[in-house]
This record gives sequence, structure tokens and C-alpha cells, in this order.
Amino acid sequence: MLSTLAARFQTDRNIPGSLTWMSLGPDNNSGNALMIQFFTWDSAHPDMSWWKHFEHEVPQLSALGVTQVWLPPPNKGTHKKGQGYDAYDLWDLGEFHQKGTTNTRWGSKEELLRAISVAKQHGIDVLIDAVLNHKCGGDRTETLSVIPVNDANRLEEIGPTRLIEGWTVFDFSARGGKYSQFRWTQDHFTGIDWDHRTRKRGIYKIVGRDHKGWSPNVDNERGNYDYLLGADVDFRHPDVQEDMHNWSDWILQTTGGAGFRLDAVKHMDRKFLLQWIKQVRRRDGRSHAFMVAEYWSPKIRRVLSWVNAFQGQTAFFDVPLHDNFYHASRGPFDLRRILDNTLLKVRPYDAVTFVDNHDTQIGQSLQSWVGASFKLQAYALILLRGGGHPCVFYGDLYPNDECYDASIAQGLALLLRARRNFAYGPSKDYLEHRSCIGFVRMGDTSRGSCVVLISKGTQETGAERSRSIRMKVGERYINTDYIGLFEPSNRVKTTADGWGTFTCRSGSLEVWIPSIQAAR
Repeated sequence: MLSTLAARFQTDRNIPGSLTWMSLGPDNNSGNALMIQFFTWDSAHPDMSWWKHFEHEVPQLSALGVTQVWLPPPNKGTHKKGQGYDAYDLWDLGEFHQKGTTNTRWGSKEELLRAISVAKQHGIDVLIDAVLNHKCGGDRTETLSVIPVNDANRLEEIGPTRLIEGWTVFDFSARGGKYSQFRWTQDHFTGIDWDHRTRKRGIYKIVGRDHKGWSPNVDNERGNYDYLLGADVDFRHPDVQEDMHNWSDWILQTTGGAGFRLDAVKHMDRKFLLQWIKQVRRRDGRSHAFMVAEYWSPKIRRVLSWVNAFQGQTAFFDVPLHDNFYHASRGPFDLRRILDNTLLKVRPYDAVTFVDNHDTQIGQSLQSWVGASFKLQAYALILLRGGGHPCVFYGDLYPNDECYDASIAQGLALLLRARRNFAYGPSKDYLEHRSCIGFVRMGDTSRGSCVVLISKGTQETGAERSRSIRMKVGERYINTDYIGLFEPSNRVKTTADGWGTFTCRSGSLEVWIPSIQAAR
């Protein structure tokens, strides 16, 4: 099945996977690359701005082996606490008094620039979260000619053409044309969801005045998924294209950012977005700029179609793998199939792997929180097995009021240490049991190895029941004592031919490392 998928959707063999050539961190990094998403949905620090908090944590992130940080959208939102996904002005990073505030939710422009500078000094690249799909919080209304469409099928018109009042004029008067003179009107959007004249909500396709309707180059979910929220940007308009190209150059040059996380790409014109990505890299020094796209679907066929469309120019978050983790944490699941139908298995060099993020938190629009019973096992798979480019979630590592679990954070810190020191060399899987699987990292001539067991709890009696798998560690580690990273009192000695029987508790995990490496 998967080999058929790979053959059907694989990009041109002459086009390497994006992770093979994009920059995953500073050029002088010789260890494993690692990304962290440094925010939750409602992130706030009690004593300092979020940008100052990030700056303060940079040394610790560097010590954990982080090479990339994905920061929240730095642009001005529609109100003081707007996260930036409610994008009002991309050119305001906390510099102009707009929407009742000068700072963004995250802090001032100066604080952002300083934090990124400190990160670069510590060998960490910063990714800008680019929210290009829509604009929110228009400054004035204007009369629009629209056709209402069915929310479940955007290709189905459900009423005649009508005039409505829409918030589609963006003047940015407080910015006064600094950085960009562009002013947005209805000409630059495809649709909105609010008629201010009748105070009625719906999906309204803008027509007339040379409007072309929904873009055909978007996902076909709901018939056509061009419209997501706010005022939907029409990327076919030449003035929009020019402003978007100018912004990408300006923000990387201004902030020192190393690339982009691309928000909500299934709703964007992919032909323009591919052109935009290529244009970003035409600048000197940006030929290897990092890109990762958020295309949200647990269905591997859908994800692969978009991977194919982007010709190896961007990585994609492995949502199907997250979906497997989610279901494994909620009920019966055969761990031998944990990687089935995932980008990590089919296109590992285009997969940014993750366990959870701000959208999967409980109460959010894409709620699918991986439960504590399988959280560390999931992290062990993405951090230690190899393949893909892992992204750790702030909410799992740092204290917060939304989703923090101290025991998960403690275990995750151990796994990050293991990735930094022991997760090197070829990987060999041992998919032995429905409820217990393992793998071996063989190490290389100068860096460490590890053996990992992952177990899922069952209905069997005896919470302390152990699981075991016999695995071969290779010639370099024959007759070698291994110790458990999570339970250091545990010991295993390999045989003269390099085999060992490694164990972990049922419903838990263990990372075994050669005792001679344990001091690292």
C-alpha cells in the first residue's frame, strides 16, 4: 500500500527532499538539528514580554540542542491580545499605535529584534510565522457585490447577487506608509464572512469589478477551500503579489529570520505560493532558507498531493503521524503500524514531525491532544529514531496554564539530552509486538548510540508488567553494559555477537545507552 502511494505521489526523482538541502540551523552545527515551537495558544509570561522571555531562555534552548525556533506571528493583530493569526498589518511588528496598542501581544519590535540577535549568537535560527492567507480588522467598510455560498460546498451558490457592507478597507493610517504604501480594498480579496449592513454571518464570494471568484489552485475540501476567515486574500492580483514579495524580503532583512513557517497553505493559491518561496531564495545568502508548510489533514494522500505540488521547495508538518499518536493515546492501537500512512514513512526528507502544537490543544479548532499515556513514547519516536525533522512543543516542555504536565516535561528533557548525545548512526526497527516496539541507533565513529523500547499499556493486570525485545546493537557494542536513562538502576549486557534483551515497563518507555557514554 505505502509503496504504491510513494510511487504514485513521489516528486520527480531529480528533485531531492527539502530537508536534504534546506538549512536546519546554523552551518556550524555538527549535531542533530532540532526545532521548537516557542509558544502555546494563550502564551503569556507574568513578569516580562514574550520576546524577552524567549531571549532569556535562549541559552537553555541552545544547551538542549535546539537549532531552530518557530516563533508566533510577529505582526499586529486586531487587538492587544491578538496572537497574530488575526493578521491586521504584516508591516507592524510592534512599532505603530494601531488597534489600541503599539506592542503586539508578544512585545515590541525592539524586543523582537534583540531576542533574534541573541538567538543567532547562540547558534539558533529563528523562523517567522507567515500569516498571508487573510486579513482581519479592516479600518473602514465599503459596499461589495457578493454571492452567498454554501459553507459545506463553496462552489454552490445559495442566493442571488446582492450588495453588502464589508470591512475590506485597510488604511494603516498610523503607519503612514512607512515600509509599504499599499492600501487594501475589496479589489484585493475573494470573499468575506460578515455583512455589516444586515449584521449577518455567512460565506460571501465577492463578484464584479474584475473579480475572478475563488482561486482554483487551493484544496478541494468543501468543494473549494479558498476561504478560511476574515477577508480572504486574492493572490492573483498583481498589487497583492508585489506587496507579499516586498514583505518577505523586508521581514527577513529586518529581523534576521532564517525562513518561514507557512500558515494555512491549503487555503492559499499554491501557484503563487510556490513562486513566492522561490523568490525568497533568490536573495544572496538565502538559497537554503528553511520553509515548512502547515497543510492540515490526517490523510496521507492529501498531504502527498501538496508535497508533490511544491516540488521539494518546502517541508510539511507530518499531520498523519500526529494523528496516529493521538489515536494511540486514546485506545487500542497496534504499535507495529504507528508509522503507517505517514509522511515520515513515505517522504521522510519532507517531514517535519511533531507530537502536539497550539492548534491541537484542548479547546482549539483542531483539538487532538496526545494524551500523557503515550506522549513520551511519541516524542521518543520523533527525537531518537531518525528521519524527518522533529519539532518540540513549548507547552510540553515549559510550565504554563494550558497543557503543562511536570512528569512529561521531565521526561522530555531526558529525551532531548538523548537526542543531543546518543541518537546517531543507522537505525534498525524491531516492530515485534502489538503493544511494544523498539529500535536501535548504531552510533558512528565519534558519536553515541542508543536502544529504545516503546510500550503501550494494555488491559492486562499488573501495572508493573515489563516488556522486552531482543535487539542487535552491532559489533562496536559487543559485551557492553547498557543502562536505562529513565531508570538508571536497570542494566543489560550484550553478548559477544552484539545481541541484548532490552526491557521497559508496560505502558512506558526506556532509552538504553552504553554505560561508557552515560556521563555525557
